[in-house]
Amino acid sequence: MRFTPTVEPQIALIAPGFRGLSIVAESHGVADASVADQMVEKAVAAVRNGDPPWAEAHLEAWREVFRRFGAKAQRTPCSAEALRKRVLREGSLPRLHPVVDLYNAISLSFAVPVGGENLAAYVGTPRLVVATGTEAFDTIRDGQPAEEHPEAGEVVWRDDHGVTCRRWNWRQGVRTRLDGDARRLWFILESLPQMPLAALHQAGDELAGGLHAMMPNASMEITLIRPPEAGTA
Repeated sequence: MRFTPTVEPQIALIAPGFRGLSIVAESHGVADASVADQMVEKAVAAVRNGDPPWAEAHLEAWREVFRRFGAKAQRTPCSAEALRKRVLREGSLPRLHPVVDLYNAISLSFAVPVGGENLAAYVGTPRLVVATGTEAFDTIRDGQPAEEHPEAGEVVWRDDHGVTCRRWNWRQGVRTRLDGDARRLWFILESLPQMPLAALHQAGDELAGGLHAMMPNASMEITLIRPPEAGTA
């Protein structure tokens, strides 16, 4: 059965034209980590050069979407903007794990939020919803495991157990976070109409290509998702 994350209809009202590219990869581990280093260097150079040309328009569109569901975009920017700000401030991107570095490089190069998750830790199918405020979100506070809850009306990714990412793509939870032991990986690239649809597919192709180079035996499944009745790009 094809793996397809779901997006509830209300998302189309908050973010008209939203589309996500879902990529599932199954592998036996990273064989060549140098690929990620090369892509990070290329991505950092792109950010310094002001690329891609749609970057500012796309990030401003994300700020407006965040404002629509009550988030303060200056305090909690989308993941793509937070990464770009860090690179412009520090001049580089710290290395975390080859797979995380790879999808961060794609996010920087295309000014698009990209999330990476351990699909084996999910309970049920990922879904993008408007939170009620009662859902559990596992995090770390003062170095200790903690539980918090999203605000009512906040857009979150969740599964049957609880929230996996708060404020759409701002902060991942601990339970489903990627680590070196993950063998079933899920990536979601999230775009608005200010980013050309062809560029979203190109970003997905480059992420898939990087994963194949790092993990030659990986299988890959790519699916474009939208809210029901969201219209066309």
